[in-house]
Amino acid sequence: MSFLRKLFYITIYTNLLITMAAMAQCALTYIIFERSINWYIVLVEGTATLLLYNFSLWWSKPKNPKESKFPRTRWIFNHEWVMWLNNGVALLVLVYCLWYIHLYSFLFLGFIGILSLLYGMPLFTFHDRKVGLRQIPGAKIFHIALVWVCSSVVLPYVELVNVGVKIDQWIFIALCGLKFIFLVICTLPFDIRDIQQDSYYHLRTLPNMLGEQKAKNLTYVLLGLHCVLILMVPYAISIKIGLILTNMLIFALLKLAVFKTKDHYHYAYLLDGSLVLQFLIVVVIGLFSPGT
Repeated sequence: MSFLRKLFYITIYTNLLITMAAMAQCALTYIIFERSINWYIVLVEGTATLLLYNFSLWWSKPKNPKESKFPRTRWIFNHEWVMWLNNGVALLVLVYCLWYIHLYSFLFLGFIGILSLLYGMPLFTFHDRKVGLRQIPGAKIFHIALVWVCSSVVLPYVELVNVGVKIDQWIFIALCGLKFIFLVICTLPFDIRDIQQDSYYHLRTLPNMLGEQKAKNLTYVLLGLHCVLILMVPYAISIKIGLILTNMLIFALLKLAVFKTKDHYHYAYLLDGSLVLQFLIVVVIGLFSPGT
C-alpha cells in the first residue's frame, strides 16, 4: 500500500496524473462520438497539458521553493531535473504528433494555448492593477473548465470535421455542456481545499465568495444535475451507465475522503484520478455491452 501511495504522489508531483487525465478525457470524446480514437490528437493533448502545467509551476516558482510548507513544491524543486526531462520527452512527442494533425487543429491548439496562458498572465486590469484571469473574482474555476472543454472536446471535433467525418451537432453541444459541468465538479474541491491559501494570495475563488459549506453543497447539486442531464442526452446506454457510475464514485470520494478531513492535502487529487477512471469505466462497460 505504501508503494502505491508513493507512486500516486509521484504522478501528482510530476504532473503525470493530470496528463493522463487530459488524455483519457480526450479519448473519451471519440468514444462518445462513436469514432475511432485518433492517438495523435490524444498525445498532442497529453503532451501539451504536461508542458503547460510544468510551465505554470516554473512561472509560479517561489523565492525559496525548498523551504516551502507544501510538500509538492519542495519535491518538485528538489527534483527539478525530472520536470525538465519530462518537458524534453513531451516536446519531442508533441512535435512528432503535430505533423499528423490537420492545419486547423494546429491553429486551434494555438488558440487553446493562448487561452491557457491568460490564466496567470497579468494582462487584465482589475482594481487598478494588472492581473491574470485567476485573480478575477469567480473566474478561475470556469476558465479552467473552458480550457479543458476546448482541448478535450472541441479539438477532437475540429480534427474529425476537417478530415471529413460528420458529427451530430446535438451530441457535440451536449458533450460540451456536460463536460463543462463535470470539470467544474472536479475542480471545485481543489478551490475548497485551498480557501485559506487563495485568501493569502488575494484570490477570490468561488468557494471564497460562497463560503466552504455552500461550495460543498454546490458540488453535490452539480453532481445531481450532471446525472439528470446524462439521462437526457442521446448517448449509448453503456456510456450513460459509465458516466453515472463515475458520478456515484465521485460522490463517495467527496463524502468519505475529500470533504471529510483537511489533514490529507492530496485527497483532492483523487478527482484527477476520476477523470482517468471515467474513461476506463466507459470502456469496460462498452466491452461487455455490445450493440448498445
